[in-house]
This record gives sequence, structure tokens and C-alpha cells, in this order.
Amino acid sequence: MKKVNNYIDGSYCKAESSKTIRSLTPAHSTVAIGTAPLSGAVDVDRAVEAARKAFPFWRAVPAPKRGEILYRAAENILKEKEELARIVSAEMGKIIAEGRSDVQEAIDIAYYMAGEGRRLSAETVPSELAGKDCKSVREAIGVFALITPWNFPTAIPAWKIFPALIAGNTIVFKPSSYTPVAAARLAQIINDAGLPPGVLNLVNGSGEEAGSLLASHDDIDGISFTGSSKVGEGLLKLSASLTKEISCEMGGKNPIIVMDDARIDLAVEGALWGAFGTAGQRCTASSRIIVHRDILENFTEAFRKAASALKLGDPLSEDTDVGPLINEEQMNKVLKYIEIGTSEGASLILGGRRATGGSLSEGYFIEPTIFTGVRGNMRIAQEEIFGPLTAIIEVKDLEDAIANGVDYGLASSIYTQDVNNSAIAERDLDAGIVYINAPTIGAEIQLPFGGYKKSGLGHKEAGGMGGAIDMFTKLKVIYRDFSGKLQKAQMDS
Repeated sequence: MKKVNNYIDGSYCKAESSKTIRSLTPAHSTVAIGTAPLSGAVDVDRAVEAARKAFPFWRAVPAPKRGEILYRAAENILKEKEELARIVSAEMGKIIAEGRSDVQEAIDIAYYMAGEGRRLSAETVPSELAGKDCKSVREAIGVFALITPWNFPTAIPAWKIFPALIAGNTIVFKPSSYTPVAAARLAQIINDAGLPPGVLNLVNGSGEEAGSLLASHDDIDGISFTGSSKVGEGLLKLSASLTKEISCEMGGKNPIIVMDDARIDLAVEGALWGAFGTAGQRCTASSRIIVHRDILENFTEAFRKAASALKLGDPLSEDTDVGPLINEEQMNKVLKYIEIGTSEGASLILGGRRATGGSLSEGYFIEPTIFTGVRGNMRIAQEEIFGPLTAIIEVKDLEDAIANGVDYGLASSIYTQDVNNSAIAERDLDAGIVYINAPTIGAEIQLPFGGYKKSGLGHKEAGGMGGAIDMFTKLKVIYRDFSGKLQKAQMDS
């Protein structure tokens, strides 16, 4: 069992309180993988103070030099990929193939942001006056609180840490209390790449205490949060009153639209991965399958048959398809939604129970669950569930499919062989990410990641125009007049 400590100002340290968090492996709920401290106000203050003290030095390090440290971090994570992946799978419960993917995403964003050290692009534009030039430059903002969830214990922290660092900010990182061991190992690898003390600090604890203290701290300049819509909306209101930069990536209720001309075999494979990958514990999970009525029967039977063949089991086993849910609370939440779906009149055609038998009884496993006969206004079609449950909704045409609206707008997908259908879908689907002939999961780090409506507030994550670099920098516009005389802009022009 790994004992995790806080990491503040270049040193590992205990929290002020002796209280700890036990990180349990969800496949074997009585087995602890590690412990971490429950940090409070004293610990948060120390970490923020260290980050504030380190900021003037770190922001002055040339961005290409910061990029060299990030590049070393990427190389180090690559060397430790298998070890990290096994920690992720044991602690979070995702199958080992997905654990490796989680770590690979951290590697990818590290390399990408290391390259940003030689870009961090802004603008140089012509002036309307002679003897004058105009440009903008990017500057670091200050000290950021990075608050991350448990479902991607290395990828999501990396999405935030690396752009924040390359931009010249310093960090207080508070990971989920359910996955402290994976987060601590990632932070250690990054710090070991050569970060100066105080640049990346790690504080463990609950969201209710350590997270709230961080978000409301007077010396925190910005917050990057991934988690529930309820918490994100609260943080947004708080940051507005305190004039802090904020980015919130939150929930999803993502549809896969299957048109009558779709390749059913391809759509079934996509729906299987989209609905049951990570046991449905992704903000991009395909929790609604919207199917054209002309192929509804064929698609439903093929999808049910494929889902029934998925193997539940130990996430560290190479032949497991679906792992456990993160904890008992989440398992009970999903089971409650199964009851709700049944009471609303939907037809349960697969699953719907806690999986038991053998070692499955030791963990938080739920059978892959499919409802049919679902109406768009049912709760199981409107609310984020975050488990291996999906709802099949019948529609008569593309317009009907696109009109199946919810409060979320993260990812949407359409399966069709008609280029006109795909063009209409990418134009009209009210989501930040649209996939064509692919499920709602599979974003790449070189483009922005984020959603509309309750799925995202503030800046987006990852790379590309409008991505994380915009979150972690502020633009300064500079006008230089070298004409040697007073020029009055529009009056003189």
C-alpha cells in the first residue's frame, strides 16, 4: 500500500491534520491501494504561498527553456507508462488497455505543449499610421488551482498541468480523493524532470474542503476544474465574484445518431465502445443511441447481442472488456437510474443488475445495461448517469434525431453514408465536438476539447485555436510609435 504525501515547495510533507483518505481498488472493495492526507486550510495556504513565491522566477524562464523541461517530463512518463497504467487501472478500475491509453494521452499533451514553448503565438499587425507598429503578446496569469476528477487520473491532470506550465504559471494541483496514488506518481515524474521548487505543488484532500479552500483563496488567480455540472456552476459564480480566470469541463448526455443508411456493423461497434468503455464513466460516454425507425429492430438486436458478450472482470486482466464502477456510491446511483428507467416505462432488454459471482462480488460491477422504448423526455434520456447504461430512442428522420435536445452539449455522433446528412449534422448538432462514423469518445489533443451549455463553461482544454493556451495566458496589446512626433490615431489617419 502506497502512502502518499503532499508535495509543497519542492518537498514531500505531511498535512497539518492526521486524518487520511484510503484509496480502495474498486474491483476488490476491501483492498486499499494507498492512503493520502486530508488537507485543510494550513496546507492549502502553504501550497499557494509556495506557488506565489515561485511565480516571478518561473514566468521569467524563457518559454523554450520551459518547453525543454516539459519534453523531459514527456520522456519520463513514457518510460514509466506501464507502471502508471497499472496504478490507474487498479485505483480507478478502467481496464488495462484504457489505463495505457490514459497515460498515453498525458504523454501526448506533454510533447505537444513542450512544442508550444517555441510558439505561444499572438499577433503582429500593420498600423494605420506611419512610424508605428502594433502587436500582442501572451503573458502568464499567475497561480492556478487545478482540480481534477477520478475517471482520467493522469490524462486530465496532464491536460491542465502542461499548458499551465508552458505558459509560465505556477500550480496547486488537487486531484480526486478517489485516485491520489496515480496523481501523486504523475506529479512526482513531472517534478523530477527539473521543475524549480514551488512551481508544481500537490495538495490532497476532499473537494468540499481542500477544493473549496483553493477555489476561494485570495492568492489564486485562476481555476481549472473538471467534474460535475453542479460543482462547476458553483465555482463559476464564485470566480465571478472574486474576478478569477476559470474553466469548467463538466457533464455530458451524448448521442450517437444511427441513420437508415448507416453501416449497422460499424454503428454497433461504435455504440458498444461509446456506451460501455470505462464502464460508461466518461463525460463523453454515449448514453443515448438515437436510431432511425427503419433499422431499429436490426440495430437493436445486433447491439444487444454484442453487449451481452462483453466480459466483466479484473481490470488488470488483458481479456477483460468492462471493469467496475469507481465506488459503492456511484454503483448505487446507476442502480437507482435503472429503477427510474423501468418506472418510466422503458423496456430493459439487457443487464440492469449488479454483477455477482466469483470475484465480481468483491467489486462494484454492473452489467452492461440497455433500455429500449425510451422517450426523449425520460430522465434516463436527459440526466447524466455515468455508468454502463444506454438508452435507445427511435426517430423518424434526421430532423427528429437532431431535435432530441438535452441540457448538455459535449459530444455528438452520427453514423451515415450520406454526405448531406453528415453536413447537416455537423452544422446543426448543438455540441462542442461532433463525430462522423465514430462514437462520442476519441478526442485528440491537438484540437480544443470542451462543450456547450451545461457541459462547459469558460475556456476549452487541450491544443489548437481556442484551446488551453488561451486559458492560461493573458493577451497584452503593445503600440510602439517611433515616428518622433505626436500622432493622434484616427484623428491623424
